[in-house]
Amino acid sequence: MSIGAATKRTLATSWQYIRVTKPRESSLLVFIGFCAMVVAANGLPATDRLLLTLAAITLGSLGVNGLTNYLDRNIDARMRRTNCRPLPTKAIDPPEKALIFCLALTAIGLALAWLLNPWCFVAGSVGTVAAVVMRKTVMCPFLGSISGCAPVVIAWLAITPRFGYGLLVLCLLVCIWIPLHVWSVMLANRDDYMQGGVRYFPLNRETRQSVKVLFLLTLPLAAASIVLYFTAHLHWFYLATAVVLSLVMIYANVRLLFSANSKEAWRVYKLSAFPYLGIIFLAMFLDAWLLHAS
Repeated sequence: MSIGAATKRTLATSWQYIRVTKPRESSLLVFIGFCAMVVAANGLPATDRLLLTLAAITLGSLGVNGLTNYLDRNIDARMRRTNCRPLPTKAIDPPEKALIFCLALTAIGLALAWLLNPWCFVAGSVGTVAAVVMRKTVMCPFLGSISGCAPVVIAWLAITPRFGYGLLVLCLLVCIWIPLHVWSVMLANRDDYMQGGVRYFPLNRETRQSVKVLFLLTLPLAAASIVLYFTAHLHWFYLATAVVLSLVMIYANVRLLFSANSKEAWRVYKLSAFPYLGIIFLAMFLDAWLLHAS
C-alpha cells in the first residue's frame, strides 16, 4: 500500500471516529456551555479558565454522545435515518473500538472537570450516567434533560461555584426544551422509530394527542426564557430576542397542533435546534458580553 493510500485510509478511519461522537450535537452542547459561562461571569472569563472549561465540556460531550451511539447501535441499524452511522455500517468494527475511544474521551473530560472544582465533576458524572441509562425507553427524554444540563452546570459552576436562581432557570429552560426537541423528531419519523422497536411516548399515542403535549410545553419554555431575563440580570437585547423566539416556537407548535402531520413536526424539530436554542443562548452571550461591558 502506498503512503498516499495509507494516509487516505487513516483519514477515513479517523473521520468515522469523529462521526461516532455526534460532532453536530456535541458542538451545540459546547456552545451553550460557553454562553452560560459568559453569563455567569458577566463577560468573558479569564483565558485559562475559559479554555479548561471548554476542554472539559468538549471532550465530555463528544465521549458521552459517542457512548449513546454505541448503546443505540442495534436500534440505529433498523432505522432509515440512522442506519448510515459508523457502527451500524461497520465502518468501525468491532464496535468495542468505539466504546474504548468514547470511554477515554469521557474520562478525560471528567478529569478536567475535577480540575475546575468538585462540583463540576459531580455535574459531569451525573450527566454521563443520565445519558447512558435507560436508552430508548420512556425515561430517555427526561434523563436526557439532566444530561443536557451538564454542560451548562459545569460552565456556570466553573465561574461561580454556587447555585442560584439564574442557573436554576437556565437548567429549567434546557429541561423543557429537550423533550420537545426529541418528541418532535420522533413524530416526524414515526414509522421509522416504530420499525426500530421504539414504542414509548409519543409513539404510543395518537399523533393528535401527542402534539397537544408539545404545544403545552412551549408555554413553560417561553416563561422560563423570559424569567431568565430577571434571574440572570440580563438586558433588553436578550429579552426582546426571547420574546420573539417564544412567539415563533408557539406559532410553529400551533401549526403542528392543527395539522398533526410529520412535515410540521419536522419543522418544529429543525426550529427547536439551532434557530431556537442556539439563538437564545447566543443572545445571552451577546447581552452579557457586549451590554455588560458598555
